[in-house]
Amino acid sequence: MLMTDSNPFQDEKIAVHYEDWYKTSGKKADVQEKALLESLLCHFPDAKTILEVGCGTGHFTRWFRTLGYAAFGLDRSRNMLRQAVNAYPVSCHQGDALALPFASQTFDIVALITTLEFISEPTQALSEALRITQRGILLGVINQHSWLGWRYRLKGGPIWKSAELYSPARLKRLLSMVIAQEYEVAVKTTLCPFTSGVSKLPWGGFIGLAAKLVDKGG
Repeated sequence: MLMTDSNPFQDEKIAVHYEDWYKTSGKKADVQEKALLESLLCHFPDAKTILEVGCGTGHFTRWFRTLGYAAFGLDRSRNMLRQAVNAYPVSCHQGDALALPFASQTFDIVALITTLEFISEPTQALSEALRITQRGILLGVINQHSWLGWRYRLKGGPIWKSAELYSPARLKRLLSMVIAQEYEVAVKTTLCPFTSGVSKLPWGGFIGLAAKLVDKGG
């Protein structure tokens, strides 16, 4: 997850209990977030491989595998990776989002799910993601202009006090700064906890964004 020098996810207590949220109060949100992300994956119809940067305990990396992708995870936190590897059959690497240890165009898709919020240099992280992807980037980000974002800021604590939240418009601006070639963007949000499903409304709590690189030769 977190890729900055001040990394709460290095805390073993946080790592050990990280998955608990998905099984309890976060279960409904998890279902909606996955439905949103799966709908965006349709923009990459021929993709076979995914690298999840900031995979944490491997929650979404495992899910990508259930969808049929060859999915791999990367995280800076050794304690989070230990939870991922010990509890589940998932292939993970330790590394930094700002200097990914892979050759250019290694993966079809690079995903950052609730990860960009904790990176000190988001443009560098996105540039690195672009360097190693062939088809594009998948983002899942907490919306700063939402009730959910407000609740997380109010909650604070060791995790959210250091988070930098984003809006759909701000994410698009970041991408425009780092992508030189032609690309297509699709954005959706979840409306949890108010209602189920996904929407194109810009104030939904969880933002899903697919940035597909356009191959002019194809």
